[in-house]
Amino acid sequence: MSAPMRIGIAGAGSIAFGTAALLHEQGHDPMLWSPSGAGTAALETAPLSASGAIEAEFTPAIANSAKQLAEDTDALVIALPAYGHKTVMDALAPHIREGQQVIISSHASLGAVYLTQLLAARGVRAPITAWGTTVVTGRRQDGAAVQINTVRARVDMCSVPKADTDAALNLCRKLFGDRFQTRDGLLAISLSNLNPQNHLGIALGNITRMERGETWSQGQNVTPKIGRLLEQLDLERLAIAKALGLDVKTIFEHFHLSFHVPVASISEMNQQMHAQGNGGTGPATANSRYVTEDVPYGLQLTAVLGRLTGQPATLHEAGIKIFSAMYGRDFPAENEILNALELDRFSLDDLQQAARTGLLQPTP
Repeated sequence: MSAPMRIGIAGAGSIAFGTAALLHEQGHDPMLWSPSGAGTAALETAPLSASGAIEAEFTPAIANSAKQLAEDTDALVIALPAYGHKTVMDALAPHIREGQQVIISSHASLGAVYLTQLLAARGVRAPITAWGTTVVTGRRQDGAAVQINTVRARVDMCSVPKADTDAALNLCRKLFGDRFQTRDGLLAISLSNLNPQNHLGIALGNITRMERGETWSQGQNVTPKIGRLLEQLDLERLAIAKALGLDVKTIFEHFHLSFHVPVASISEMNQQMHAQGNGGTGPATANSRYVTEDVPYGLQLTAVLGRLTGQPATLHEAGIKIFSAMYGRDFPAENEILNALELDRFSLDDLQQAARTGLLQPTP
């Protein structure tokens, strides 16, 4: 086994805890940082306990600042909801070292471009790796505990600059195992993240359960009609990818590789997940990242790419409008990263170039 590495994790929710457990299982030393401090408070008096797909109990190191997280670790993982990415990137960027690799789990709204440009302003070059989804799924439990539903068999990834992809792939495999598939740039990774489109259909069909705080099986409630909606949303995403000349997995491949069920209709695959006990529990609050993260930070970029490629994502656009109406919020306006990048100033060619270099610059 190779020498253990100390890996800094920005975040202290279910994905951060699950990622720390997987790193521990792989023989590495995770360090967690909660930007608010609240997320790691339970770890001051108890070890982190993981159950489900990973069974472990260990005591991770805790950082008290972004500076400590960056300076005391070999590489970094950003593992918190996308609406926290800009704040965390702003905090980490002054302290990231030349060549220190950063993994975004999972990537949203061209965040790798935003972080690359922050580092470039300091004259620092560090590979930024974008994952199309998280390496684990699960729910944080009360206290210092996490229930891990699954460890994915395959995770799409790329790095910017593109020349650093091989080194980044080797690091990801060393840290998390041989479960990574490289894709051609950030636009491919953005279009490889199926969570926003899937969560749109699931939340739309089960919003009253969420509002009432019910306990409900997510897999079981991907009924035939919800499953068909997810399949139609997927066709919009695939059409955009095709227009960009990108190879991305289908929704059927996603559920097959993530949850280890035979390929069938999406509803049937989810019923099988439910029967096997890994269908997951749906959100018990309307204030769920299925909406508050995935609508502004996931659906919005797909909608923008649809317009730019001439493949309008009408169902995605409708979902954004419906949820904005339901919540009384302007979800597109809440995307801090896309708003900071000012995409309206750039062409599709500019975006495609940035997807490989990490630097968004207008074409002369």
